[in-house]
Amino acid sequence: MPPSPGRSGGAQPGRRNRRRRRRLRTVDETSAGGLVVDGAEGLAAIIGRLDRKGRLLWSLPKGHIEADESAEQTAVREVAEETGIIGRVVAPIGTIDYWFVAGNRRIHKTVHHFLLDAVGGQLSDEDVEVTEVAWVPLGELDEILAYADERRLVRRALSLRDGGAGGASERLGARPARGSGTEPG
Repeated sequence: MPPSPGRSGGAQPGRRNRRRRRRLRTVDETSAGGLVVDGAEGLAAIIGRLDRKGRLLWSLPKGHIEADESAEQTAVREVAEETGIIGRVVAPIGTIDYWFVAGNRRIHKTVHHFLLDAVGGQLSDEDVEVTEVAWVPLGELDEILAYADERRLVRRALSLRDGGAGGASERLGARPARGSGTEPG
């Protein structure tokens, strides 16, 4: 029995595939954002965006670092633009990097995240890039956030809040940790 050309009816063995792949230009992008917490209420402000399938996905606010600003300054600006909440950086909580394709570009994005105290402002979804904004109880973030890497960073931030950052615990209204300290990473 002769070999099958496959489901796609591809090239015969020994022949070059005549289809040419579209070559994507690789671009590096850097952003910053974070977890802004109202410690007195035990809440975090998060944003919802619609994906390509129309599903609402909840995530941490973030955006591009402008040429004249630091990652910390960008985090404060982006949190304010996307949520309406004014925050003050408490500590870095980690960096996430990922790849995606947009148009004819393959993008490698690096996002620096920070823990921020909410110090003012009012929740607002006026940013056109954001579909919804909400205050969410800190204990529910692990169930609500759409992306595993962000959930991991939130667990790290809550660990800082629960005693790992010294004085940050009091500023964020922390309660004693109840877990075993072996949260999966």
